[in-house]
Amino acid sequence: MTDHNKRIPTQHVVGFVLSIALTLLATWAALGSNLSTMWIISGIMILAVIQAGIQLFMFMHVVEFESKNGHVPWNMMFHGAVLAAIVVAGSLFTMSFGFTHDHDEEEHQYEQQENDDQEQQDEGEHEGH
Repeated sequence: MTDHNKRIPTQHVVGFVLSIALTLLATWAALGSNLSTMWIISGIMILAVIQAGIQLFMFMHVVEFESKNGHVPWNMMFHGAVLAAIVVAGSLFTMSFGFTHDHDEEEHQYEQQENDDQEQQDEGEHEGH
């Protein structure tokens, strides 16, 4: 473990500054550069992987083998990844195969019903003449 008597958490400050720098670089690539879309997306993905590594090693203490409660960080990361995969897969399944909203068909049925109602009303008005 690290020394808890330090006043400035140097590792955390360095990780924070690197994270901010990578975020600003990704923002510039997306908004201010003249790169093609493929290069922008590739660059942002690479920066995201680098930033995830910085977060894991400098903030999440992945290098520690076991915490005081007996939890291994790699074990918790695996379970988090499995849970995220389940949520993403379920969301994609629901968005792809879940519901269909055919608004054109509903609109056609509504118009047909209005026309039928109008015809019945017109027939009722003309019967008395």
